Amino acid sequence: MDLENKVKKMTLGHEQGAGAPCLKCKDKCEGFELHFWRKICRNCKCGQEEHDVLTGNEEDKKVGKLFEDTKYTSLIAKLKTDGIPVYKRNTVTLTNPIAAKKDVSIKTVTYEWAPPVQNQALAVRYMELLPKEKQPVAGSEGAQYRKKQLAKQLPAHDQDPSKCHELSVNEVKQMEQFVKKYKNEALGVGDIKLPDEMEAQSKEQGKTDAGERSTTVAVGSVAGQPATKYACFRCKLSMKEGDPAVYAERAGYDKLWHPACFVCCICSELLVDMIYFWKKGKLYCGRHYCDTEKPRCAGCDELIFSNEYTQAEGQNWHLKHFCCFECDCVLAGEIYVMVNDKPVCKPCYVKLHAAVCQCCHNVIDPEAQRVTYGKYNWHATPDCFLCSCCGKCLIGQKFMPVEGMLFCSVDCKKKLMS
Repeated sequence: MDLENKVKKMTLGHEQGAGAPCLKCKDKCEGFELHFWRKICRNCKCGQEEHDVLTGNEEDKKVGKLFEDTKYTSLIAKLKTDGIPVYKRNTVTLTNPIAAKKDVSIKTVTYEWAPPVQNQALAVRYMELLPKEKQPVAGSEGAQYRKKQLAKQLPAHDQDPSKCHELSVNEVKQMEQFVKKYKNEALGVGDIKLPDEMEAQSKEQGKTDAGERSTTVAVGSVAGQPATKYACFRCKLSMKEGDPAVYAERAGYDKLWHPACFVCCICSELLVDMIYFWKKGKLYCGRHYCDTEKPRCAGCDELIFSNEYTQAEGQNWHLKHFCCFECDCVLAGEIYVMVNDKPVCKPCYVKLHAAVCQCCHNVIDPEAQRVTYGKYNWHATPDCFLCSCCGKCLIGQKFMPVEGMLFCSVDCKKKLMS
C-alpha cells in the first residue's frame, strides 16, 4: 500500500468506547465521546484512559504492532483473518489451596498480565513484590492501573500513522522511520531472573567477569532482610536473597532492578508489562522516550513531524492546533487566557471561567485588574473595592474581609454586623 493510500485511510476510530462512563467525573460525564482531533472526551474533557472503555483487544493489537519486526515477535501472534499482530499476554490464574470441605468455595486469583517466564512461582513472587494497588489482578484497582498505563505510556499515535490526525505524506514517512529507529535502538522488554542464576549464566557464556559487576557491591539492605551482593540500579539497596530481579538487555546484564523500581525516569510509574525504552543510561516509558526525541503537540497529544510548529506557554503546538480548549477557534493573533494549562479564547473565558465581582456581580474581564481574597473577587476600582459599610475606597488600604464583605475599620464592621 503506498503512502497516499495510507493517509487517505487514517481515522481516529470515533466509535471505540462511545458512551463509556468516566471513572473520574462519574455521573457528571454523559459518556465518552471522542473529540474529532484531540484525544479527549467532548463531554468532560478527560482522556480516554480515564473512561471505562473496553480496550483489551485494541490494546493487544497496539502492543502487537509495537513488537512487530523486533526480537520480541515471540510475544505476538498473527490473526488468521487479516494477519494483524496481536500481543500474547501471559495471564496466570492461581487457585487458593484450601482443604476439601463441604460448602467451601475455592478462591482463584487471575492476573491479567504476568512476566512470561517458565517458572510460575517466580512470576507470582514478582507480582507480590509490586505495590498491592498496582498488581494487575482481574477486576481490581491494579487492573485499572495497568489499563491506564497502557494508554498513557504507549499511545497508539506514537507508533501508528493511521491513529494520527491529518498527517501529510512526508510526515507519515518520517514517522515510520522514527518508529523503526526506536525499535532498533531503544525498545526492550524486561527479563525476570534470580540474580545468582543470572550471574552463573553470565559466567558460563563468558560475557561477564563477576568481579567487575557493578551490581555485586552490597550497599545496604532493607531492615529485617538478609543483604546480598546485588544492588538495585535505581534505589541502590540490596536485593533480598531468593527474590527475582528485573533485567533490561539494552542496559546490560550488569544492572538489575527491584520489581517495584523498574519505573520510568520521568513519570516514576511502573513500566507497564516491563516494556521499556533505554536511552543514555536511563529507563523511559514509551511516551517520555518519544518526548526526548520529538516535540509533542499540547493540543492533539501527537508527536510533531512538521518543521513548522509554534511554541507558547512553555509547550509545543501544531500550527492548526493552537486553539481554544472550549470552542476550538484558532488563537493565532487573538487574546486568550490559560486555564489549567489550556488556552481559552476571551469569549469562552468570560462565559465559562471568568470571576464574578462580589460587589457589582458582573463578570470581571480577563484584561481588567482585580482583587482576589480567598474565593472572592472584586474589580480593582473605587466603585467595587470599597467598605461595605461607609463606602470608602480600599485600594491600597488595609481592610477586614468577612464572608465576602469588606470593612475599613472595626467600627464599620460593628455597625453593619450588629
